[in-house]
Amino acid sequence: MQTITMTQQPTPDNEPTPYERLGGDAAVRRLVDRFYTLMDTLPETYEIRRLHPQDLSGSADKLYKFLSGWLGGPPLYWDEYGHPMLRRRHLPFPIGEAERDQWLLCMNQALDEQVDDAELREALKRAFFGTADHMRNRG
Repeated sequence: MQTITMTQQPTPDNEPTPYERLGGDAAVRRLVDRFYTLMDTLPETYEIRRLHPQDLSGSADKLYKFLSGWLGGPPLYWDEYGHPMLRRRHLPFPIGEAERDQWLLCMNQALDEQVDDAELREALKRAFFGTADHMRNRG
């Protein structure tokens, strides 16, 4: 299993990308849709939800485009917005351990529900934890 990182890494020709293993475009959309449904409905995610606009469709579209390229599929986010600069883009929002953990609660539950490949699911959870932890800008 390849390591999933925040950059597009080439994979050997015979090894499918995480994007392909996940199921491609439709699977990424389902994962993102479930993630935002959870964020919008779980009472324990109040702090992270309030950092987002009332209408989550723009946030969902950006996450979908980002994940598409990050997982080894079409670089939709890069093509439209340029380099993600995730930490810089998140600096205006107060993100501490509580917000990180709430974001991860939603993503981990979405992964548990949407990703059948256990090895891929666990690799994604590790990668998402590292990224979410890096977004913290408050104690």
